Amino acid sequence: MMKPDAEILVVEDDLAHCTILKALMTGWGYRVSVAHNGLEALEQVKLKPFDLILTDVRMAEMDGIEALKAIKSYNPAIPILIMTAYSNVESAVAAIKSGAYDYLTKPLDFDMLRITLERALEHTSLKTENHVLKQRLIFDSQNMIGRSEPMRRLMEMIAMIAPSEATVLICGESGTGKELIAKAVHAHSLRKARPLVSINCAALSESLLESELFGHEKGAFTGADKRREGLFMEANKGTLFLDEIGEISLLMQAKLLRAIQEREIQRVGSNQVLRVDVRLIAATNRDLLAEVEAGRFRQDLYYRLNVVTVVSPPLRERCEDIPLLAMHFMAKFAERNRKSIKGFTPQAMDMLLKYSWPGNVRELENSVERGVILLTGDFISEKELPLSISHSTDEPQVDLQGLSIQPLEVVEKKAILAALEKTAGNKTEAAKQLGITRKTLLAKLQK
Repeated sequence: MMKPDAEILVVEDDLAHCTILKALMTGWGYRVSVAHNGLEALEQVKLKPFDLILTDVRMAEMDGIEALKAIKSYNPAIPILIMTAYSNVESAVAAIKSGAYDYLTKPLDFDMLRITLERALEHTSLKTENHVLKQRLIFDSQNMIGRSEPMRRLMEMIAMIAPSEATVLICGESGTGKELIAKAVHAHSLRKARPLVSINCAALSESLLESELFGHEKGAFTGADKRREGLFMEANKGTLFLDEIGEISLLMQAKLLRAIQEREIQRVGSNQVLRVDVRLIAATNRDLLAEVEAGRFRQDLYYRLNVVTVVSPPLRERCEDIPLLAMHFMAKFAERNRKSIKGFTPQAMDMLLKYSWPGNVRELENSVERGVILLTGDFISEKELPLSISHSTDEPQVDLQGLSIQPLEVVEKKAILAALEKTAGNKTEAAKQLGITRKTLLAKLQK
């Protein structure tokens, strides 16, 4: 059965053939947009979701195979049909290997075209795309998944620092996977055979945190009915991960500083000095330098911790990884809930790609788990996604500071130039941030 109101993008540089295809498919009940080369097609895909793309192979500016790879990299859920001449079937084979759903030979058999369109829209399967995504993962240790440039830089940093004994400070927003970075550093270090011991510093009071870290003697305080080894001793010869380090008190910071500097600890209620050999990894979502300036964090401890800084990138800066992560979480929760799920609809994946993700990877994981639990069919659609995503009201933001009480043309020009500078000259993205169409932006630039 034909999908009602399906959005199809026709990519063809032959204007006559493009016009015929649009008129034909519109008559079949589809909503049809056109692009005249692969580059234009990629820009349209980034602006709106499509249910299917029909593209020619041979085009002057970015041919069909290049466009196929670029579109699949951006949104792997979109099925793509390739049109090719009989004499160039090898290109179609290459397209199938790159993730195309199917191919049609020119001159087109319109009855076969209609059947193929309906089959692709009805039976879009992401099994092949999921396999391709798995093959593209450049790193999958402790579920650290990504192939974007920020993640590549992060992996390179981990590979360089892991074999060393340097103290590591991991900075980043909540939900970006700082603990996974700590696990990856430990897993690739010379201490990997010894334990990685973790503690959330924000979850304990000052007295409990001291007891957890350094241990206590029997009778040291009410409830201490036996001696306890602290986490420093548990992590001896291994790695100690201190999460949310920016939350500890100044008094506790002083005690921690001594342990780091001297590599010595004392159990609560004991005068005995114990030597420890621990590699320290700390993490925070606070700006510790600003905390130092505000007097809430010791400067000497900050420099002890900040030997090597690793920044965990927010999800909005690594949108290229969203399909990888979404498919990973889908498979994980489908198995846990004993469900057979094929993937995401193109519209659902498009919404995931365009959402700002204030809660980062943790929010994406929770959203996908919700989709898996609520799903009764084969594909997670926008209906199963949280309302914050499917009804996102995020408006494009432009920094207008300093532009008030000026002629409108001046304000508009500065806003456009600021958006272009922010997007490194990407007109499509700049138009999106300004809340106008690319065509409008080009007209304003020409003016």
